[in-house]
Amino acid sequence: MTPTRKSEGEEAAETLGKMMRAFGNTVSEIFDDPELKKSARAFAESVVDATAKVVQSKVEDKEVRARFRNVGEAAVTLGKSLEEHFKPL
Repeated sequence: MTPTRKSEGEEAAETLGKMMRAFGNTVSEIFDDPELKKSARAFAESVVDATAKVVQSKVEDKEVRARFRNVGEAAVTLGKSLEEHFKPL
């Protein structure tokens, strides 16, 4: 039996989930707050669940790709803003 390959959408959902978990874990470590860690974990899981639902829906691939690009652009903007705000004195 050949292993089933994940669809591009499923792979994108998993990648987004990993990124959100990493981001949430990093932010929670900054504040060293157990409640924040739980909230970050729940947020990451909700993103993964929501992404999986979008991927499984009847949305056209072009539309899903555009949404993922928008997420990427927002992440870049956030990164640049954080870098600028916390630049060395």
